[in-house]
Amino acid sequence: MSLTTLKQFLDSKQIKYIVISHSVAYTAQGIAALLHMPGKELAKTVIVKIDGALAMAVVPASRHVDLFLLKQALGATTVQLASEADFKDRFPDCETGAMSPFGNLYDMRVIADEALAEDKEIAFNAGTHRELVRLAWDDFVALVQPKIAQLSSRHVVNEAA
Repeated sequence: MSLTTLKQFLDSKQIKYIVISHSVAYTAQGIAALLHMPGKELAKTVIVKIDGALAMAVVPASRHVDLFLLKQALGATTVQLASEADFKDRFPDCETGAMSPFGNLYDMRVIADEALAEDKEIAFNAGTHRELVRLAWDDFVALVQPKIAQLSSRHVVNEAA
């Protein structure tokens, strides 16, 4: 969704949030570094296929989605990363790879890593590679109603890798 669409949705729900503009960056860890923000404080949205249906797995930027943990948490038969071709037409108002974790607006299931609940706020891409939105974790949960589970191990992503 474009930032305008996201802002309209949040405003209609009377949610307090801030928009953070930054230079163009394409990876969550790159954005975190650009903003001098620990990767654990920035959420990234990873599109997965769960038993053939597209869903959003949301994890801290400093971590990877563990497909085995996701499969276990959901009791799914199959879980795999979705290819860009699988979802690029699903988000016509977003830049590819910059989807916000509001799957409810796209009729998609959202599963959020329990590590994100450790902070009072969540920050994430706002549909572009130039803007983030930060809002209260409790507001995110109330709006999106994600399943919260362990989706990642404590392994930290190495940006240079």
